[in-house]
Amino acid sequence: MNNLFSDRIADVPRSFIREILKTALQPNVISFAGGLPNRDLFPVEEIKAATVKVIDKEGRDVFQYGNSEGSVKLREYIAGRYRTRLGLDVAVDEILITNGSQQGLDLLGKVILNEGEGLVIEEPGYLGAIQAFSLYRPAFLPVPVSDAGMDTVRLSQALQQKPKLMYTVPNFQNPSGITYSDENRRAVAELLAKSGTVLIEDDPYGELRFSGEAKRSFKQYLPKQTVMLGSFSKTVVPGFRLGWIVAPKPLMDKLVIAKQAADLHTSHLPQAIIRQYLEDNDIDRHIAVIRDAYGRQCRAMLSAMERQFPAEVRHTHPEGGMFVWAELPEGLASLDLFELAVKENVVFVPGDPFYVNRTRTRTMRINFSCVDEATIGIGIERLGNAMRRMMKA
Repeated sequence: MNNLFSDRIADVPRSFIREILKTALQPNVISFAGGLPNRDLFPVEEIKAATVKVIDKEGRDVFQYGNSEGSVKLREYIAGRYRTRLGLDVAVDEILITNGSQQGLDLLGKVILNEGEGLVIEEPGYLGAIQAFSLYRPAFLPVPVSDAGMDTVRLSQALQQKPKLMYTVPNFQNPSGITYSDENRRAVAELLAKSGTVLIEDDPYGELRFSGEAKRSFKQYLPKQTVMLGSFSKTVVPGFRLGWIVAPKPLMDKLVIAKQAADLHTSHLPQAIIRQYLEDNDIDRHIAVIRDAYGRQCRAMLSAMERQFPAEVRHTHPEGGMFVWAELPEGLASLDLFELAVKENVVFVPGDPFYVNRTRTRTMRINFSCVDEATIGIGIERLGNAMRRMMKA
């Protein structure tokens, strides 16, 4: 069968996280591995009411094909939200509804990247982006990120190779949980302004800030070169797979063609249901509930880490989102820790798949959004025990 497959699929890594989640399904295992929103916070009754209302109001029309760009009313809502939340003036025809922001990544890669062309990506970086862009066989140019944001010296070096795209998650980054400072965003934008590189600002977690001050969008610093990705998956429900791209009109025209070729349009019914839900409910009140829950869970995790982790283990202190990033001492590997942790009935995601070269690392992503505070304490104690066992070996 090997002759059957295209060259491009050979370079795409399997989702390591999906494999780990099989282990997480075992009884008595506490999982910090997933990147899932907390299912207990889904607005089930409100979505049910919106669904009935949409079908009663629109009848058979809601089951018909829709346009490729997506629901006009939903795109109007998204444009208005950018205006009130971030002070950004986004036109409705600059918005394309997608099957999650993951499809947005695929469409951008399809429209912009030729094989071998440069793509700047954060290191560590979002595994879903690495997977999506790998299909188009770019020359990945990883640039390290730290608590303050992206390493501008390394970015300047990468830009000398004239990359076409740069991918970022500047708010509560997946996997590290860090947020770019306003100073770092300004410095990054100044470097990119001298190039033709298009910056992708993926912001699935931006509304999930539970401490600290909100930061400016890259689009405010770099309006003509910034493409924004958004999603309802983290603020409403992930199962509808509703996301969007905001792009300048010339790029949007090509994205719509790629969207038509891929799937004609995003499903009409979920768009209508989400639109009705947003019309009938206070989304800010709902998001405040999520922020409060995630803030409590994050504080419980950080407190447990201070008590249970060896002093040599460092970790980030996120102000929002869903993840903490931890780093073992020199000479240790998180994959080895994973094997010990499984025996303690706790799992996490080793950092290896978040690096494009996939080398053995001493880093790990730990999720706090899906585990209650008491269970977080038990799981972190188990993980701390596994760390001490490894460090004594």
